[in-house]
Amino acid sequence: CVVGLALFGVGIALIVRGDLGLAPWDVLHQGLAERLDVGIGSVIIVTGGLLLLLWIPLRERPGIGTVLNALEIGLVVGLVLPLLPEPEALGLRAAATATGIVVIAVGSGLYIGAGLGPGPRDGIMTGLARRGLSVRAARTLIEVTVVAAGLALGGSAGVGTIAFALAIGPLVHVLLPRLTMARQEPALSSGSARA
Repeated sequence: CVVGLALFGVGIALIVRGDLGLAPWDVLHQGLAERLDVGIGSVIIVTGGLLLLLWIPLRERPGIGTVLNALEIGLVVGLVLPLLPEPEALGLRAAATATGIVVIAVGSGLYIGAGLGPGPRDGIMTGLARRGLSVRAARTLIEVTVVAAGLALGGSAGVGTIAFALAIGPLVHVLLPRLTMARQEPALSSGSARA
């Protein structure tokens, strides 16, 4: 879970440095931050809290991974972003964006697959998947919806936003089953085996 969340933060930082368009949720966060005249970090935290209210009808349960998501990703972005160069060449910017998308998909698979509770945004995806949508369809629907709302609020998007919105669902759909940890039943003690 911790490794997955760290990778997620690194992926966000790579997309920011690619400067070809923010990930859909960050387009929404930026649009809200500009409209409300508050920092984007505050908007991310408040949005996460509000999204947890949507978990109620989806019958999602938060876990330690949900809390870690809210804290760790932002910390990693803050640590990694200043260390990354700001490429000017379009090819390097495209590579940073594409790498960021893949790293976020791997991070998502790891932290959701750890079974410690999805993040506020991914809980919506897993809740919809349990209601019959595929992970791919649920994630893509969510990403396209939030980028549209973000643009309406004045957030900035670009080709990287479109690539993220279209690619993240299929990538998570493929990676999540492969990165999900198997549940291990506790071994019976010799005393309980005799009972």
